Amino acid sequence: MSDATSAIDLRAWRQFLVLAETLHFGQAAQRLHMTQPPLTLAIQQLEGRLGVSLFDRTRRSVALTRAGHALVEPVRQLLKQAAALPGVARSAGHGAVGTLRLGFVSTVGFGPLPAWLRGFRDAQPGIEVVLREATSDVQMLAFEQGEADAGFVLHAPGLAPRLPGVSVGVEPMVLALPEALPGAAVKPLPLARVLAQPLIIFPRVIAPSLYDAVLAFYHRHGASPVIGQEAIQMQTIVNLVSAGLGIAWVPHSMVQLQRPGVIYRDLPKSLADGAPRCETSLVWPEGAGPVVARFVEHVTGTLA
Repeated sequence: MSDATSAIDLRAWRQFLVLAETLHFGQAAQRLHMTQPPLTLAIQQLEGRLGVSLFDRTRRSVALTRAGHALVEPVRQLLKQAAALPGVARSAGHGAVGTLRLGFVSTVGFGPLPAWLRGFRDAQPGIEVVLREATSDVQMLAFEQGEADAGFVLHAPGLAPRLPGVSVGVEPMVLALPEALPGAAVKPLPLARVLAQPLIIFPRVIAPSLYDAVLAFYHRHGASPVIGQEAIQMQTIVNLVSAGLGIAWVPHSMVQLQRPGVIYRDLPKSLADGAPRCETSLVWPEGAGPVVARFVEHVTGTLA
């Protein structure tokens, strides 16, 4: 596109459209709140910039040329879009439209996340949510690199990352045991025997506070955990338990994930107070935009 055509402003297109709709210079000038001579000059200048005639003129009539006919609908859409731009800008500024890049740990997907997303989509149809399943450490890196707007992370209670955020729930951790393990279904649970089994756990870098809380429980009960396997996702950890490779501590919400050969057991009440617990928090980087604020408001509103 030449500089001449790219410089055509909306006023010139509006003048063209009104004349195309009326096919009468006098009526078009009246609708445009101007006199006829400036309108005639403006149309001539527009045609000169385009290098084509848009109207066939006689003393008695005005008609659109083929080029003029071709422009009517595109110009009408252009002017509609231009008229909508201030509203789009205001909506974006208030967070009513935009994109939310949301990270989440796998465990929250077994809890309230699906309901939150459905409710948010219904309440804020102008906001597109782009989901990314990622561990807490990966989400922190995404925040630093400007690749994420908010995320659900898992940690020990009260030890959330040092970011703006809200807690969305604390839950106990339960034992995922191989069904074939002697004593797995016995009441009360033979804790010493269970703690002597190989432990399947996530790498410490993923959730240091939670990792330390699990190991601290072992130490309080005079046990030294033997790390049998490490896995990143909780689903994978449960699958490894199903394969009989060891036991695991998982958030209570994971009991919804049923796998053949896996039994979930709570600790006896006498030990429950000292059992590891985990907390899920919704966090976001400093300076997050209004779209994030709307999502946080939605989530906290459902919690209330």
